[in-house]
Amino acid sequence: MQLLRLLADGRFHSGEELGERLGISRSAVWKQLQQLQTDSEVCLHRVRGKGYRLERPLSLLSLETLKERLPGLRLWVEDRVDSTNALALRYLTCHEPPFVVLAEAQTAGRGRRGRHWISPYGENLYFSQVIRIERSATQLQALSLVVGVAVLRTLKRLGVAGVGLKWPNDLLVSGKKIAGILLELSGDPADVCQVVIGIGINANMRMGTGIDQDWTSMYLEAGRQVERNELAVALAVELERVLSVHREQGFAAFHEEWEASHVWQGREVRLISGVHEIGGTVLGVSVDGGLRLAVEGGEQVYSGGELSLRLQHDS
Repeated sequence: MQLLRLLADGRFHSGEELGERLGISRSAVWKQLQQLQTDSEVCLHRVRGKGYRLERPLSLLSLETLKERLPGLRLWVEDRVDSTNALALRYLTCHEPPFVVLAEAQTAGRGRRGRHWISPYGENLYFSQVIRIERSATQLQALSLVVGVAVLRTLKRLGVAGVGLKWPNDLLVSGKKIAGILLELSGDPADVCQVVIGIGINANMRMGTGIDQDWTSMYLEAGRQVERNELAVALAVELERVLSVHREQGFAAFHEEWEASHVWQGREVRLISGVHEIGGTVLGVSVDGGLRLAVEGGEQVYSGGELSLRLQHDS
């Protein structure tokens, strides 16, 4: 990890320089570089007389920077995890919420309905915050939609234009996914429970393989590299802001803002639950976060964690 941080600026560094800064021999540097390419899947260039450099600069997370800018919030920054949500759930056995888990990469990142979330090293934001909820259905009401508002505001503040919300947990730009949300509960929602708020944002990704839907990133939209510590701080601050309002006022405080950014308003869609599908026209969302659909001349409201929404003519 220390070697990667030395190379993160994208400039050439000689083996001698790297060895001196790490306190190891040039041959040991070479072995570490080979291991680095294998472990982190980064592309490394070697030029005789110049040394080594990454194909492009990386914006790596800094626990020191994050702690300084987010005082009072317990944080973990990991190098590589299965998923930040899974690790956050494990941490619940020995740590009290609230706390945040971030990682440079995920080996088994996941979205809703078990979908795989592509998580390349040092490129995107993999963020999970754990909160505690006591005997309050209001605090769980439309929580994923409220979190979506926090992500929306963060992306706009950092220069992403045209971003909108897709019910219940995605953010899109020109029909392409830029961020997603996955909530997981531990405990009894009727008594005391902990909620892991998982957020994935495509920050600096330029190419992706194995992604089964149209996607984009902050880099592709704004044309500049995102400083991931800045993104993490902005998201954490905005998330705390909306969660505080949500605790007091529920989703009603965000209903108008959410609908104003709803990208599929008025569109013909298919609502999928397992093997069942319902076709209809999106009318909006209800005051408790359910999806309002015009179905066969009447209005129906749908909600639930296993529902998926697709445009009518998407494959």
